[in-house]
Amino acid sequence: MRESVIYQSIKAEGWEEGSDKKARQIAVNLLKEGMAVDAIARLTDLPVEVVQQLQ
Repeated sequence: MRESVIYQSIKAEGWEEGSDKKARQIAVNLLKEGMAVDAIARLTDLPVEVVQQLQ
């Protein structure tokens, strides 16, 4: 069965949200371990501002 364009879009959006949520959780864990904000931002592809807000 061929997936509709709408379904594909919703599926991609859900994947992105899940990836972002996981990146934020990893960032929180790295902050707890004492890693520098700039390093966490670089490794998780999250903006520095987002990582700072997670502190």
